[in-house]
Amino acid sequence: MIDDLYSAKLLRLAANLPRVGRLDAPDASVEKVAKLCGSRVLVDVKVEGDQVADFAQDVKACALGQAAASVLGAHVVGASVGELELARDQFRAMLKAGGSPPEGRFSDLSMLAPVKDYPARHASTLLAFEAACEAVRTAMGRTSAAGAA
Repeated sequence: MIDDLYSAKLLRLAANLPRVGRLDAPDASVEKVAKLCGSRVLVDVKVEGDQVADFAQDVKACALGQAAASVLGAHVVGASVGELELARDQFRAMLKAGGSPPEGRFSDLSMLAPVKDYPARHASTLLAFEAACEAVRTAMGRTSAAGAA
C-alpha cells in the first residue's frame, strides 16, 4: 500500500533537508532530472583527494527524493568516492532487485526499501545519489588535472 511509503520518519527527513543551497566555488556541479515526474536535484561538491570536503544541494523532488537527499546531505561530507558509489549501487539494487540496503553512513536509506514496489518512483528516489556520484567523479577529474598542470 502506498501509505507504507510515507512513514513519519520519512516525512521528517523530507521536510528537513541538510546542506540546502549552492556552494560559492564548487569543484563540480551536476543536475539530474527524473523524466517521468520532473523531479530535479542539483548538487555542488568540493573534494579533497577522493573525499567529499563540502556539499550543497538544491532539491525539487517528491517526498521520496527529498528523503533520500536528506540522508545523503546528512552523511556525505567525509565520504570517499568509493563509499558514495557503493551506497548508490546498493541503494539502486535495493530498489530495483530487492537487494540489501546500504550499510554504514548511508544505512538510513533502508527506510526507502518499500519503494521497490513502485518502479515509477525509482528514478526520483535515486536522483540525489546519482548526481552526487557524478559530481564527485567530475570534481576528482578536474582537481587531478589541475594538480598535474
